[in-house]
Amino acid sequence: MKETLNLFSSFYQNTIAQEQLIDLCDLTDFLNRDNRLLSGGQRQRLLLALALINDPQIVFLDEPTTGLDPHARRNFWQLLKNIKAQDKTIILTTHYMDEAEQLCDDIVIMDQGKIIESGTPHQLLTKHFNEVFIYLPSKQIEQHLVTEQAWNVVNDRIEIKSKNVEQTLALLMQHKVSLDGLHVKSANLDDLFLKLTGHSLQA
Repeated sequence: MKETLNLFSSFYQNTIAQEQLIDLCDLTDFLNRDNRLLSGGQRQRLLLALALINDPQIVFLDEPTTGLDPHARRNFWQLLKNIKAQDKTIILTTHYMDEAEQLCDDIVIMDQGKIIESGTPHQLLTKHFNEVFIYLPSKQIEQHLVTEQAWNVVNDRIEIKSKNVEQTLALLMQHKVSLDGLHVKSANLDDLFLKLTGHSLQA
C-alpha cells in the first residue's frame, strides 16, 4: 500500500503530508500489506486516501460504503466526519438513508433522475412529519379497534401514526390492550423517501 501512496503522490505538485494522510484515513495497521490482500473496508480507506492525496477542497464519493459490513461502515463514517472537520466539502451519493442522516448537513433526494426535495435532515423531517410511529403485535389488538382507528397492519404488527403518544397510549389502555412489545419510532429519512416517492429505495 505504501508504494501506491508514493506513486499517487508523485502525480501532484501539492500533496498532504503522507503521515497526516495515513493518520486521517487510519491506514497504519495495514500500511505494508499488499493491496490485493485488503478487506473491503481497508480498500475503501485506501481509495479515500488516494482521493485526498492532493489536498482537494471538494471530495466526491459515490456510494463508498456499499458492500461493507456494519462495523466497517461506521468506521468509515468516522473517517468522513474527521475529514469534514478539516473544512473540506464532501459530496456523497448513498442509498443508505441512515448514512445520509448521520453524515450530511444538506440532503438532495432524487427519484427517477429528478430532485424531489432538499434541505437539512431536520428540516425535511419536520416539514413532512408531525407524528411518531407506534408499533404493537397485531394479536394484541382487536380488529374492530384497528378498523375504527384506521390503523395500518404491517406484517404481524399494527402501525399507529400518533401526534400525541400519551393520548394514544391512554386509548390503548382504555381498551385494555397489552403494551408488551410496544415500539415507538420517530420518522426517519427512509420514511420520508417512501412518503415522497411511494416506494422504498429497495424497489
